[in-house]
Amino acid sequence: MKFRAIMGALCAAGLMCGVSAVQAAESIEVLHWWTSGGESKAVGVLKDDMTKQGYTWKDFAVAGGAGAAAMTALKTQVISGNAPSAAQIKGPLIQDWASQGVLVPIDSAAADWKKNLPPEIDKIMHADGHYVAAPFSVHRVNWLYINKAALDKAGGKVPTTWPEFFAVADKMKAAGIQPIAMGGQPWQDLTLWEDVVLSQGAGFYKKALVDLDEKTLTSDQMVGVFDTVRKIQGYFDAGRTGRDWNLATAMVINGKAGMQFMGDWAKGEFANANKKAGSDYVCAAVPGTEKSYTFNVDSFVFFQQKGEKTATPGQLALAKTIMSPEFQEQFSLNKGSIPVRLGVSMAKFDDCAKKSYADEQVAIKSGGYVPSLAHGMAQPDAAAGAISDVVTKFMNSQQDSKTAVAALAKAAKTK
Repeated sequence: MKFRAIMGALCAAGLMCGVSAVQAAESIEVLHWWTSGGESKAVGVLKDDMTKQGYTWKDFAVAGGAGAAAMTALKTQVISGNAPSAAQIKGPLIQDWASQGVLVPIDSAAADWKKNLPPEIDKIMHADGHYVAAPFSVHRVNWLYINKAALDKAGGKVPTTWPEFFAVADKMKAAGIQPIAMGGQPWQDLTLWEDVVLSQGAGFYKKALVDLDEKTLTSDQMVGVFDTVRKIQGYFDAGRTGRDWNLATAMVINGKAGMQFMGDWAKGEFANANKKAGSDYVCAAVPGTEKSYTFNVDSFVFFQQKGEKTATPGQLALAKTIMSPEFQEQFSLNKGSIPVRLGVSMAKFDDCAKKSYADEQVAIKSGGYVPSLAHGMAQPDAAAGAISDVVTKFMNSQQDSKTAVAALAKAAKTK
């Protein structure tokens, strides 16, 4: 007891204070929207790692697959002077928050990141020449999940073109299986729509959704995109309104539906239900997108604490932990993603993840590696939100494709 009392006095006086004592004194508040089964398990890995290092994890989870509710909560916290230690953010929003002067640089934790990140992702983590965000993993958005038993009933052929897809959907419908499980939220509508845009080629996708090229946005080819989306809608069930994405995934897992368009975070739900790729379900690129890869990267940014413009020990430890090879592997195994850090072994990953990694490397080299609009990687909120409104209106009305295209071109001009 005397020894502990003396150590406590020395630490309080600033004369002798071990790292563990500093860590124990720091609480790390983390805002995120990972609340589904597979997501919660994945973020639990990070919580456990930080707890082992002596930090106190204060979870600030805000439900909502696309993070809109979380971003509203974050704005409230920052405005009120109670910014969390770290928050889940991605894409152009990283630079938006940095421009407001509320983030802290984490360069000292990022010494080897540049050589271990894809160039397209590395640049997103920077603001004013400094690292301000730590990336977790890479999700491929353009996936089609198929219940294996339903596929076998429909002839067992994985569709690689839209005609093949509609043929499979018709066979499932004839067999009494709901062909497509779909949620009823705007971001899910936009995810499906951008999948169809990507099926027209990575070059078309870039011109339309990255460059916002008016000629491309108003082309006959874009009219065809909306026509295809309308046809896909014919295979939805009537109960999709308001449905969360993971509930739609559960329909495929349980055999109540045959297919779902969703990023590979859905794979975490299959894993959580003890389903295996190949035998219980099939993961395939959305028809027409085999050689392309829409990426979605979740990251944490680090906010100033108590007005300090330098990162706390806990924030730096959190950033280092996120990018460590060991955490990258464990997190993605639970999340359904692949490591964002290059060179992490894929030996423990399933066939879907291995295919994702192989396709990613090909896409990076060929120019088919493109940011997801639906998941906050391609455009700032204003433009992305305006385009999302156009797509959602189209998918929830009887609007014709040409009218939707005209509205799309107008939305793309939103600043």
